[in-house]
Amino acid sequence: MNNREVISFGIEPVYCHAWNADRSELAISPNNEEAKIYRNVNGEWQHVDTLKEHVQRITGIDWASKTDRIVTCGADRNAYVWMRNTTNGNGWKPCLVILRFNRAATCVKWSPLENKFAVGSGARVISVCYFELENDWWVSKKIKKPLRSTVTCLDWHPNNVLIAAGSTDFATRIFSSYVKEIESKPSTTLWGKKMPFGALLADFMSSGNGWVHDVSFSASGDKVAWVSHDSTISVVDASKDFAKYSLKTDYLPLMSCSWINSNEIIAAGCDCSPIRFNLDDDGTIKSIGKLDEGKKASIATVSAMQLFRSMDKRGQNSADSGTLLDTVHQNTITQISIHSGDKDKAEKISTSGIDGRIVVWNYSAIESSMASLSLN
Repeated sequence: MNNREVISFGIEPVYCHAWNADRSELAISPNNEEAKIYRNVNGEWQHVDTLKEHVQRITGIDWASKTDRIVTCGADRNAYVWMRNTTNGNGWKPCLVILRFNRAATCVKWSPLENKFAVGSGARVISVCYFELENDWWVSKKIKKPLRSTVTCLDWHPNNVLIAAGSTDFATRIFSSYVKEIESKPSTTLWGKKMPFGALLADFMSSGNGWVHDVSFSASGDKVAWVSHDSTISVVDASKDFAKYSLKTDYLPLMSCSWINSNEIIAAGCDCSPIRFNLDDDGTIKSIGKLDEGKKASIATVSAMQLFRSMDKRGQNSADSGTLLDTVHQNTITQISIHSGDKDKAEKISTSGIDGRIVVWNYSAIESSMASLSLN
């Protein structure tokens, strides 16, 4: 269908993914210690490289679009910055980042200016890492208090200084990551005036009883949204005196979220389909539908071996006897990323799932088709 592109990587789950600047290359991490690089060659995604340095499962990956560097983190408590090998033009060279974690690294994300990145961990610590020219290596500074449990997700404010962090103590917090060695003093924001490194600027508890799975700043940086395991989506608007809005949905747990314009959020998780949420001016959050069109996923997108195994496990003999979900993804969606556009106006988004698929959704086309249907 024109509204989406399905990229299948077999039976291996895709827990996280990242795109290069022109979207011609894609980095994915299955459930192991390797990250794989694919390149689009004449419409076909071909495996071109494998990043092998971690000794335990990779938990996070991000690709810096301006500097063309990849950062990975893993359960082995390490992070690596990967740069293209300019000597022979092939492969990637890793540079170890000393995080000094005593628990697994859980998530990683480059800052907007790509001069630093943040790594969350199970050690109740966030490391903000930056390159030290004098010693030619990556060093880190730690944010510790008042984190009381595993940091599960991170997102950067557009000003390159503030970080939103969600954790398994049911809280979302806003910290300052100002590093005076590499950047000028930040200007005042709605979240706070004084921003020394590690300062806690805001602390919000989830409305329900679920740990936070993902967090996202809006394009302006004035709002922050997060989703938690109890199927709740929440938004705090700093421009309205830190007003907090929440919606307890009827969906299965939401695992990832992202702003796609000034008042709309895309979230996805165990329901296997991206869901649109709208934030009204009065603070009401409401679900406005799924991106799936409600038709059976094409059997052609499922390999013969996968189909046979599924049918054999359930004792079924018909390809159309209920073995496929009524969604493009056939298992939990693990991550949402903006493919084209930005948080102010997303044109395409991409989702990865435990079903081994990356789906690129043409959001602009889907939105136009939905609008025409509503008019009719």
